Amino acid sequence: MADFTPVSAAIGGALIGFSAVLLLLSTGRIAGVSGIFSGLLNLRSEDKGWRIAFIAGLILAPVIADLIGYGMSPPKLPSSWAVIVVAGLLVGFGSRLGGGCTSGHGICGIGRLSPRSVAATVIFMVTAIITVAITRHVLGG
Repeated sequence: MADFTPVSAAIGGALIGFSAVLLLLSTGRIAGVSGIFSGLLNLRSEDKGWRIAFIAGLILAPVIADLIGYGMSPPKLPSSWAVIVVAGLLVGFGSRLGGGCTSGHGICGIGRLSPRSVAATVIFMVTAIITVAITRHVLGG
């Protein structure tokens, strides 16, 4: 692991946890990205302001970090837009099927000791480990 940075990882994790607690205390809402985003798509939703701010923060934070000198390397994406679109649709479908995404279950749900979230997070992680093992060691990706 060439990019092992435990101090910055701990600070980042603490900030994510703090922001999740702050959102829960201020709005009573769980900081699950898929739920927040789907609330933006719901035309009958009346609480769009904080949702827009949350999503804008997700987009603007790395842009601002890059502007002040803390840029990240660009992610390695598949060359095919079709693969990216299908992958995005599958993630959305899985989030809906699982009743939330990794952020909602993994950060907020486990923090609230939700058995459903613990089970979902274990399934997410096992699936991710199997997917990486197959793509790297079987398919040679």
